[in-house]
Amino acid sequence: MNSTLYSLVGLAAGVAFILALKGLSHPKTARRGNLIGAFGATVATLSVFLYVTPSKGEEVGHSLPLHNFWWIIGAILLGLIIGVPAARKVEMTQMPQLVALFNGVGGGAAALVAIVEYLNLGDTATTAEVIFTVFTVVVGCVSFSGSIITFMKLQELMTTRPVVFPGGRFVIAGTLVAVLGVSVWVVTALGTTPLLVLAVLSLLFGILFVLPVGGADVPIVISLLNAFTGLTVAASGYVLSSTLLIIAGTLVGASGTILTRLMAEAMGRSLFGTLFGAFTAKPQAVSESGEERPVRSGSPDDVAILLNYARRVVIVPG
Repeated sequence: MNSTLYSLVGLAAGVAFILALKGLSHPKTARRGNLIGAFGATVATLSVFLYVTPSKGEEVGHSLPLHNFWWIIGAILLGLIIGVPAARKVEMTQMPQLVALFNGVGGGAAALVAIVEYLNLGDTATTAEVIFTVFTVVVGCVSFSGSIITFMKLQELMTTRPVVFPGGRFVIAGTLVAVLGVSVWVVTALGTTPLLVLAVLSLLFGILFVLPVGGADVPIVISLLNAFTGLTVAASGYVLSSTLLIIAGTLVGASGTILTRLMAEAMGRSLFGTLFGAFTAKPQAVSESGEERPVRSGSPDDVAILLNYARRVVIVPG
């Protein structure tokens, strides 16, 4: 496959991603949109193995240097073995957890790819490539650790309530300042150690950022982290000189951002309060028995009357 055909395949995959988003916007076409997106991703992945780059001064090209080919195939098979059964057996009420887990894995993978590419470039990396690498590592690690925490909250592996501790806002703010400072260190020093320190601090910030979120705000944060992952993929596409990754990541980032805003509005939540609650939350004492709230019961006729006059209805499974 020459460069022209490779570009056309990438363009077709990008169109497939756009059509997939269009299909996912309505329940009747969501299944078809999902299949179109999966088809585009499969074609884009296979095209990498068939791409041939032209050599300088030669008409015959050479394939991409796919090192550790069988490790790549093994990783793909392992992902299929784990991902397909998990997606088929998951209950619909557990779908947010699955989305959070898959989203976190995507963000972490993008961060790892950026780190490996940074190590391969070494001193030849340009300032722009280093900046995009730093962005990918920071946002990817935040998305990974934050998504794992949201998964644990929804799966009830930890408390679903906001986790707030004394002085937490200062710890979170200090961690953010440290992340920004180390980011500048990576750009100026161009070393492996600063980049690894940045990755660890970003993982810590992702955990601290999501811990104060609880209850109905967790799905909103999942959508936000999904947008983060898209931006991470787009930035890694710049580092890898992959137009397809830039297109796909931008689409995911834009759609995830719009979805986050719509979810916040539909649930009557403040988007600012949800995103920056980690910096404003205060620890509150909670009684052992928990907060008691009144429970209203009604007959089917009462429900029918309420639904008849309701402008918007939110149904919470479970």
